[in-house]
Order: sequence, then structure tokens, then C-alpha cells
Amino acid sequence: MIETPTFWIVAVFAVALLGLSKGGFAGMGALSLPVVAMIVSPVRAAAILLPILIVQDVVSVWAFRRDWDGYVLGWMLPGAAIGIALGYLFASSVSPDAVLGLVGAVSILFGGYRLWVERHGAPQGTGGSPGWVGTIFGVASGFTSQIAHAGQPPFQLWVLPRRLPRDVLVGTTAIFFAVVNWVKVPAYVALGQFTRANLTVAAMLLPVAIVSTAAGVWLVRRVPAERFYRVIYVLMIAVGLKLVWDALV
Repeated sequence: MIETPTFWIVAVFAVALLGLSKGGFAGMGALSLPVVAMIVSPVRAAAILLPILIVQDVVSVWAFRRDWDGYVLGWMLPGAAIGIALGYLFASSVSPDAVLGLVGAVSILFGGYRLWVERHGAPQGTGGSPGWVGTIFGVASGFTSQIAHAGQPPFQLWVLPRRLPRDVLVGTTAIFFAVVNWVKVPAYVALGQFTRANLTVAAMLLPVAIVSTAAGVWLVRRVPAERFYRVIYVLMIAVGLKLVWDALV
């Protein structure tokens, strides 16, 4: 069991971001793993957060169970499974510092990508691309999700230009990442990270996730989200730079 006050402060903050993300502030949860990875190993941090993500997925999938795009899921999920396998092989065959550096790099790219989207709008170039292109983006999404729970940018790069109806987009996203999170479970078992200690920590943090998800639903209807997003994305870049620095020195 991790009992340092610093860990619990950081973990509560990270899980609160996950809850706010699921509650409507989409994208904020991507900062969660990089922040926790500043305290414990990135693989362990991901293993602690994964059960929380799976529980949160149940709510979002149930809410949008009738709104999803089979074409997108059919092409992207097989690629995501390949990407998860590649992420597992990477994490199991390199040093912890290499994983830490990659988590930092993914954090920088995610934050930079989201800041670019905020300024220039969603990507437009892949709306008419064939399904196999979606499989390639699925590989990238599965890999970054396995390493850093940050599979959104590759997913969005192929899916957003298709201009799905709002509820279909939300439902497709929810189902895609719910399946991806379950597919990641065997990889974390194989990495030896689903220990009693890690699962206990996850269970203790679950009430924070539930409360913050409800808070996100309440806040998103009352507070302009834009003022929060830029802060989160800048923090992602800053934390990513710190992780890359720690991996190199």
C-alpha cells in the first residue's frame, strides 16, 4: 500500500480529473496518468487508474447504448487490439525510464494537439478515407491508451472528420474506449500490476471518481469549459516535459 500524503493528494487530483472528464469535461482525464506517474512508475499508475476507468465506462456506455457507429468500431477496434499488444510488448521489454519518457512524450503531444484544435478547429482530412485507414489509427489509439490511457487523439483524428451526429459520436467513443479498457486488462495482469495493493488503492479512490463525475455533470451545464481546458493542456505539456526530463537524467 502506498501511504505517503503526496501520493494520495496527487491520486485524488488525478481521479477527480477522470471524473470531470466522464462528467462532460472531455479531455481533462488525459492529465491523470502523467500526474500520477510523477509519483509512482507509469505502469503502476496506469494499473491503478484502469479499474476506475472501467467502472466509469459502465455509466457512459449504458447512457449511449443505442447511439453508435458500427463502421467506425468495426474498423478501429481490431487495430486497437494490435496497438494494445504492441504497448504491452514495449512496456515489458524496455526499462521503466523508457516507459516514463514515452508517457511524457504522449502527454506533450496530446496537450499540443488539443491546443492546436482549440485554435484551428477539428481536423478535416480523413473524413472520406477508407476503413483500413481507421484500423491504422486504431493501432495508434490502442498503443497510446495502453501506455498512457491517452488514446483519444488518434481516435479523434480519424473519427471527427466523419462528422457523426453528436450522440452517435459520444456513444461510439464510449463503446470504443470501454472495449479498449477491457482488452488492456490481460496486458496489465501479464505485467504483474493487478496486485492486491494496486486494486485496493483503486477501490479507495473510486468514491472520488463517482463524486467528481457527478460534479462534472453539474458543472458542465453552468461553467464555461474553455477557461479550464487551456490550463489542463498547458499543464499536460509541462508535466510531459518533466517526465521526459526525469527519464533522461
